[in-house]
Amino acid sequence: MNLDSLKLFCDVVRLRSFSRAASGNGITQSAASQAMQQLEAELDVPLLDRSRRPLVATEAGRVFFEACRDLLQGFDDARASLRASKERVEGTVRVAAIYSVGLHDMSRHMQPFMSAYPQARVLLECLHPHKVVEAVLEDEADVGILSYPAATRALSVLPLRMEPMVLVAHPAHRLARRRTVSPAELQGEKFVAFDRDLAIRKAIDRALKQHGVKVEVVMEFDNVETIKQAIGINAGVSILPRPTVLNESGMRTLVVAPLALPGLVRPIGIIHRRGRRLTPVVARFIDQLQKPVDGGP
Repeated sequence: MNLDSLKLFCDVVRLRSFSRAASGNGITQSAASQAMQQLEAELDVPLLDRSRRPLVATEAGRVFFEACRDLLQGFDDARASLRASKERVEGTVRVAAIYSVGLHDMSRHMQPFMSAYPQARVLLECLHPHKVVEAVLEDEADVGILSYPAATRALSVLPLRMEPMVLVAHPAHRLARRRTVSPAELQGEKFVAFDRDLAIRKAIDRALKQHGVKVEVVMEFDNVETIKQAIGINAGVSILPRPTVLNESGMRTLVVAPLALPGLVRPIGIIHRRGRRLTPVVARFIDQLQKPVDGGP
């Protein structure tokens, strides 16, 4: 006697048919009939009245059916409870993000995530892009969020979004009133750039070179915040992802103008260790990151 035979018995009684119960359990009618005969032999009592059509349970069979139904339901409930416990969303998600995403974007995801899962928490660290990759590879972070993510043998990438790049200038700059800035208008401009080893710098340099534009790089920094501060003292203009300057643009402390440089966008993605099983809390957090959030880019 086992759970399969008890389930089969309940199906026979419920459906009042060997053939239909057999079909539902993926066995032949003959196998179902033999299994019921063996069950009756083990219990030493007839459970089914085979003289009637459709067949019905005997008095003993009805009592046994009620007991089996409760037993099977209890087993299903216990199994579901164990599965839910195994998949419970609790614990800590360690996140490494580049400054421009960590400072401007993460709170919009962390707050609804921790509200939805009170037993979960998120530890966020803002790092240089190379350090984001290192943190994930060295298991100091469960996920990394950065621009221009690259898949490798060790890292998987989940794309998040593409951010348009715009010209950013001081309100007093001559280009501040332009509705659109052409590449030629940037020729010779004082330019506040990203550090040369960053992927975003290489993408901007490549786009300018394709249009034959040379700018005068006066400062180089490794993060958006410092670049915005330099633009704020009118040290030069820069090209930045639009979501990173929404606040300054709204307050008119910096001016944003679309660029006539089609295709110049910053890809943002999630990286995690390839082949490593994501815990439920990490998987749910990744789901949250991929959801559109009101007011987001």
